[in-house]
Amino acid sequence: MSDNLDDLVVRMSAVGVRRHRNDLLADLDWAVELDERWVVLGPNGAGKTTLLRLAAAELHPTTGTIDLLGERIGKVNIFELRPRIGFTSAALAARVPGDEMVKDVVVSAGYAVIGRWREEYESLDLNRAMELLAALGVTHLAERTFGTLSEGERKRVLIARALMTDPEMLLLDEPAAGLDLGGREDLVARLSTLALDPDAPATVLVTHHVEEIPPGFTHALLLREGRAVVSGLIDEVLTAENLSKTFDQDLLLERSGDRFFARRR
Repeated sequence: MSDNLDDLVVRMSAVGVRRHRNDLLADLDWAVELDERWVVLGPNGAGKTTLLRLAAAELHPTTGTIDLLGERIGKVNIFELRPRIGFTSAALAARVPGDEMVKDVVVSAGYAVIGRWREEYESLDLNRAMELLAALGVTHLAERTFGTLSEGERKRVLIARALMTDPEMLLLDEPAAGLDLGGREDLVARLSTLALDPDAPATVLVTHHVEEIPPGFTHALLLREGRAVVSGLIDEVLTAENLSKTFDQDLLLERSGDRFFARRR
């Protein structure tokens, strides 16, 4: 971990989130550096989405402190901070109008709005939107409406949208959830290409499944019941022992190249 705070995009110190007498997160210390790609793993209710919402400046902690992109949450205008963060989630997908054209879903991120209204976009913005759609393999969907897309197509369009503002940090909440095998493998390959790009933003990906971890991810955080089980370099954190403790199951972990696979003993 770097001692230079300028290298950190996320710094959480003793962070807790409490709702209705329940701790969604408790006593969490976590930091993400500029060149790191993190995967956050844990069972349902572990606090993964809460963690990502904190990192997206969508939620304030009950206890502790959070610094995002060098700014202290609670002492910064979050509406100026959020455009510097790319964020995708199921909640965001549900807010996109079904009749919105795909290219407009992407380009409207420049104004941090959902649903294009009367904004004027330059050709440079429109070209960037098309380039991002191409990078995610969905250029052919540009003139389609969002509501006609499959689950996998929607996921890729929203990742293109998250990258539209050239963010300093990219947050992906279960991007492969609901995809079939082919859709998952295509998405994992594209996220791997992004992760291996040295110019790509720091990335945090939340998932339940080690099979969804793209090659190129460098670090892992395992959560259980709102608390960190272990965090650090992915090769040191992803062990059968740590996964078994996290998911409260006796698990086997196998590795093939840069991919991970887990099953119950």
